Amino acid sequence: MKTDVVVLGAGIVGVSAALHLLAAGRSVVLLDRRGPGEETSYGNAGLIERASVIPYAFPRDWRSLWRYARNNTPDVRYHPAFLPRIAPWLLRYWWHSSPQRLARAAQAMLPLIERSVAEHDALMHDAGISHLFRRNGWIDGVRSEAGLARAAAEAEALAPYGLSYRVLDRAALAALEPSLSARMSGAVHWLDPVNVSDPGAVTRGYAALFERRGGKMARGDARSLQAAGDGWRVQGEQGPIEARDVVVALGPWSLDVLRPLGYRIPMAVKRGYHQHFALDQGASLSHPVADIESGFLVTPMTLGVRLTTGAEFAPRDAAPSPVQIQRTRALAGELLPLGAAVEREPWMGCRPCMPDMRPVIGPAPRHPGLWMAFGHAHHGFTLGPVTGKLLASLITRQAPEFDPAPYGLTR
Repeated sequence: MKTDVVVLGAGIVGVSAALHLLAAGRSVVLLDRRGPGEETSYGNAGLIERASVIPYAFPRDWRSLWRYARNNTPDVRYHPAFLPRIAPWLLRYWWHSSPQRLARAAQAMLPLIERSVAEHDALMHDAGISHLFRRNGWIDGVRSEAGLARAAAEAEALAPYGLSYRVLDRAALAALEPSLSARMSGAVHWLDPVNVSDPGAVTRGYAALFERRGGKMARGDARSLQAAGDGWRVQGEQGPIEARDVVVALGPWSLDVLRPLGYRIPMAVKRGYHQHFALDQGASLSHPVADIESGFLVTPMTLGVRLTTGAEFAPRDAAPSPVQIQRTRALAGELLPLGAAVEREPWMGCRPCMPDMRPVIGPAPRHPGLWMAFGHAHHGFTLGPVTGKLLASLITRQAPEFDPAPYGLTR
């Protein structure tokens, strides 16, 4: 099979890139070893995080560093034997998290964040999946009055970004979410973000739109990619696929394809877990609620209340070790009357992270026709559609809406 572009990876980033390339007049094949949205795009918190204008930085105060070093917190965990391997990356992450460099990262990410909701809206309406989207924001909850004062001050510091929010005392929070216990004493309610009831279904909905518009899906092993003449060839289950351009949008597996081509990219993964729970009879949850002092989030999903953990530093392919789910299950039970788990085992996924807290979007410097779109860390679901639109403009040589230089591999 011959086509203009092969997109490797049918997660939210790859599907979005394929849709935008198709809209630009290219013939596109979207290849994955599994179905759309069955990997990292399935297991996120379902947030389109319009309010997350400051990237998640490495802590630089000694109190936090000591707390995490003890390896018993619910929000961050590491495998001790893995530390020597990840230490150089963590050092780079720490270096990029200085106040000045963090400010530069936030400025670089702002054009993507600002357009995140609008670009999802454009695809969501065409895909016919509006029922999956909720426009009630999300809640940053705290367990103390001192925590509420800090959260309110941090929200006020974001005033230059023009974000909409409300500071809720205990009574206002109880009126909004009556099933939350009094252990949560207040919150900041961010109004700009959108959340969804099933992020995997959103990705599948976008993929179905891609097929309705004439795009082709294929199963295959992206690691079979090789140069072929003036283009590229990858082996699909139904035979080889050849294209002039290829997009690597494989999230945490992107380096498996790029290392054999000579690229040494400083990307690591933060593993994370989720599990769905029923609520006791009569209880309800209408908004995603983060316990920002404990580092987890609960959000209403189609399957139940999804409990989502923080970060685990471990080898990407190591066996799951869902200690964080066990820790946060007890903490979440203090806030909500959680019932039985829906799944027998927690789900595990990997967030692909660059140490400078911005993704790689753009051309490969040494291989014409090779394009990259990965490394979105905690914001992959948020930034899939806007990333796809930006990348499609670069591939088709159209003027992008904003400067892509901060996301280039040679930055």
